[in-house]
Amino acid sequence: METKTTPFLRFTFILFLVIFLFTCSWYSLNLPGFSGYSQSTSWCNSRSRVCAHLGSVLETRIHKPKDHMEDIPHHPLDPLTMQEINKVRTILSTFPHFLPSFPAIHSLSLDEPHKDLVLDWKEGDPLPPRKALVIALLNGQSYVLSVDLDLGLVTSNEIYHGSGYPILTIKDISVAMQVALSYKELNKSAIKRGLSLSDLTCITPSAGWFGANEEGRRLIKVQCFSNQGTPNFYMRPLEGLTMTVDIDKKEVVQFTDTGRGIPVPRATNTDYRYQKEPPKMKPIKPISIEQPQGRSFSIEDEHIVKWANWEFHLKADQRAGIVISRAMVSDSDTGVPRSVMYKGFSSELFVPYMDPDESWYFKGYMDAGEFGMGATALSLVPLNDCPRHSYYMDAIFVSWDGKPYVQQNMICVFERYAGDISWRHSEVPVNGFNIREARPKVTLVTRMAASVGNYDYIFDWEFQTDGLIHVVVTLSGMLMVKGTPHQNTDQIPSQEAPSGPLVSENVFGVVHDHFITFHLDLDIDDTNNTFVKVNLVKEETLPGESPRKSYLKAKRNVAKTEDDARVKLNLYDPSEFHLINPSRRSRLGNLAGYKIIPAGNAASLLDHLDPPQLRSAFTNNQIWVTPYNRNEQWAGGLFTYQSKGDDTLAVWSARNRAIENTDIVLWYTLGFHHIPCQEDFPLMPAVSSSFDLKPVNFFESNPILKAAPMFEKDLPVCRSATTS
Repeated sequence: METKTTPFLRFTFILFLVIFLFTCSWYSLNLPGFSGYSQSTSWCNSRSRVCAHLGSVLETRIHKPKDHMEDIPHHPLDPLTMQEINKVRTILSTFPHFLPSFPAIHSLSLDEPHKDLVLDWKEGDPLPPRKALVIALLNGQSYVLSVDLDLGLVTSNEIYHGSGYPILTIKDISVAMQVALSYKELNKSAIKRGLSLSDLTCITPSAGWFGANEEGRRLIKVQCFSNQGTPNFYMRPLEGLTMTVDIDKKEVVQFTDTGRGIPVPRATNTDYRYQKEPPKMKPIKPISIEQPQGRSFSIEDEHIVKWANWEFHLKADQRAGIVISRAMVSDSDTGVPRSVMYKGFSSELFVPYMDPDESWYFKGYMDAGEFGMGATALSLVPLNDCPRHSYYMDAIFVSWDGKPYVQQNMICVFERYAGDISWRHSEVPVNGFNIREARPKVTLVTRMAASVGNYDYIFDWEFQTDGLIHVVVTLSGMLMVKGTPHQNTDQIPSQEAPSGPLVSENVFGVVHDHFITFHLDLDIDDTNNTFVKVNLVKEETLPGESPRKSYLKAKRNVAKTEDDARVKLNLYDPSEFHLINPSRRSRLGNLAGYKIIPAGNAASLLDHLDPPQLRSAFTNNQIWVTPYNRNEQWAGGLFTYQSKGDDTLAVWSARNRAIENTDIVLWYTLGFHHIPCQEDFPLMPAVSSSFDLKPVNFFESNPILKAAPMFEKDLPVCRSATTS
């Protein structure tokens, strides 16, 4: 029975809750990262302990949804704003070639100013003319247009006549799904497997290119899975069922179902979502990096990142994902910013599956040029994708109807310290010294995660205070699996050669590769650069010269043409690969440069005449060097979808142009061979590979020699209330 004091108690509780939330909010607004935070504020005291948890939660949401309609460009490389995109759409709506039907917009992005204009521009100068590059499709024809926003005119208009089509739009995928799901044979096949259409989830693999009979029409494949009992439908394929859809005619042009005797794999143990169940492993206590004095980096005018001795321009691109431009590092002696990289981004991905079966042979995806790495990058998850104190950046992209939309929290920027050491040295007292010197490695990371169908790709560009740029690609997500009647390896006939190991009952994990090709326009101190191979060569000693029989000697070979610069990595041909500036010497006379340092890598083993490899010939070498050309940015060609490989990096490089002491671009391909195993089921643990861009004779000495160590007094410690 309710007493008379209950209303009073309720009122008291509500008042206490309001005061508590207000107090915590006030402290949260004075935590690092919030405006108005004072460096002298004591972050860890008896009052802030109560609100530390809530404050941290609030801080992860610092980048709240923003009205981007008021955005204006501040830098020549800033992406198009929503107002500019709307203006482009208005201009195109009156363009004579697009009357009376407005085309499908497959790409609409900044038509970047010529490089010399960007390099000459200084903060405070007027921006170069703002232009948009548009790729549109109308009546089966692909248009490439340049739109001058200042003039309000289409200043360039070309109809593309080569092979291939523009990147797919969400409307293309939607049309293909509608056509497939209304196809009667699909319903019949589902019923024979004991399923209904409502039990199906279908995807749209790209068709690739396999001969003249596929040309002249935009095709896409459709394959389906059972979603009964699990969100992880990828583990439940309707094996052998494939539809080929003509996107423009909106019709199924081929239907195959060769797997009706293959059972749909079970849903058991495929759900990967967090469930509040008794844990099967001992839980790890929450962990986080605290920054009691706030972030050390700043982001000015939405896109200029400044941290320690680094400054660069950061933006999102619908096709490439993360784009790093105008990266400069301060000279350790003079403090003057020096150019390292004009522009760096992932240009193309190639993912071939190793199964010649009717439902698998075409699976050789080129994810950037067919689907878009930025377009498939969804919002990052605070505290899991990105740590506390991260800054989140939105992207402004364009839909098929030419209208802008916001991809929220697509990129995060954060400082990382994981207990690694930047440099150290100790001396034992026996030599008269008792030295213990060490410095922590704190770095700055920009991150994006793209979910291209079943796979997730995490891209990190990590900047270090010693001038090094560490680029990491991490893979996770779900396998693309193949259904089989076998539930155990003992059931597989000896004469059968499966396309991959058995990873669960009725499920093969198909062997496949991943290749990511990076466009790295390094400008070491200026645009006049040269590529040098530094080969380690075995030398043999002369009889009686030394007790040694052999030793290694570094020999420098300057690449004068594109042919000279092609590199296939070889463990038994150790080399370093330098980009140097012949005009910039150190006090000792060494040429200033950077070198690319490969980590674990893989090479494509496919026949060079295999259609997927023809389209992806940019993976034939791990390193290419080409002269700078603003029209040569996409390794798989501007029009990648259903292309046949006649406009790729390999084709451009075949011209064997001069590359010595000029503006050059380094292309690097990072690769993975993936032989699946049971630990990849039902969701794969992350696997990574990387490369480094490291200074070599760029600085006069170690640029972080005078970096200060960390001291206990700089890092106050808060303990939970239950800690004694």
